[in-house]
Amino acid sequence: MRTSKIENEEELDSVEISLIQYLGIFLVGVLTVGLVTPKIRKLAIKHSIYDSPNSIHKTHTMPVPYLGGVGIILSVVVISIAGSWYFDSSQVLKIIGIVLPCLILGVVGLIDDLIILKPWPRFVVQTAVGATVSGILTLTNTMGSPTGYLMLDILITITFIVCLSNSINFFDNIDGGASGTVAISSLVLSILAFQSEQFYIAALASLIAGSTLGFLWWNRSPARIYMGDAGSLFLGSIMASLLVRFEPSPISFSASFFVPLFLVAIPLLDTLVVIVSRLAQHKSPFQGGRDHLSHRLMRLGVGKVHAVLILWFLTGMYGLMSIVLSNVSVKFEKFTVIFGAAFWLILCAFFIRVPSEDNN
Repeated sequence: MRTSKIENEEELDSVEISLIQYLGIFLVGVLTVGLVTPKIRKLAIKHSIYDSPNSIHKTHTMPVPYLGGVGIILSVVVISIAGSWYFDSSQVLKIIGIVLPCLILGVVGLIDDLIILKPWPRFVVQTAVGATVSGILTLTNTMGSPTGYLMLDILITITFIVCLSNSINFFDNIDGGASGTVAISSLVLSILAFQSEQFYIAALASLIAGSTLGFLWWNRSPARIYMGDAGSLFLGSIMASLLVRFEPSPISFSASFFVPLFLVAIPLLDTLVVIVSRLAQHKSPFQGGRDHLSHRLMRLGVGKVHAVLILWFLTGMYGLMSIVLSNVSVKFEKFTVIFGAAFWLILCAFFIRVPSEDNN
């Protein structure tokens, strides 16, 4: 039996936050990351921490500093803990329970940025983070749309966190691609969470949206800094952690699973297209390549900036569908789900048919 939002989120949503305060949280995230990022960029340049265009799957032609994700991580972790202390100090430990597992994965990503880890250590940590989050959700009864079967809920949570962490990491393959997409998705999540009175999810989503937009100023084409694996793994895991806690309301149980999936539909599409393409060519899904959605769009003659704009547009379209899905009758819910799923499959078939490699 599905638990109610009040039962699920009573402790984390005991304090109502006003729209002005949400705007303040959002702007603090924008300003913090916007001001910290150039200092981190100077630090990366000083220590020669660059993403060099030394392999064929790179789209940039000049070395670009790494470590931009550090600013995003610091902003989200510090401001969320400080904000929870300000609004209700009794909730600090619960907020730490949300951000700490994601922080650990961000640290692993940072290590990978500096010394390059093999895929398996990252996968092990991602699985451990997913297991930790599922354990916290089970103990605190704060899973947004549980199936009613404990082991299935745990398996879904772990799988979703591992998949989304890797999807955002994969999606960070073009200037502004991941940062802009996460900004759009988290902004829509903050609106949906506010509508359903899940105030702490809305506040954290607002902070993520502000932080990624602050970073986007420096990450837009031509990018002056990249977030690296530290930023992409952290953002993927914290978005997944919020989405598994979020309960769309009012909405039917069967349709409730599509709201979080629609919010991250495009990064998941990119991951599926890449994995299918690489496996079909007997390649490892974890190796680099110019076979992502952005690369395929550019292979069709779309410019780099326009490719990013198309991906943002598709993300926004699915975000709008999530809002529609959460605010319509059950009859129209079915239509929205069928349309969104069918269009996603059409996009998948279309992109898979686009050549995955440049013609020599």
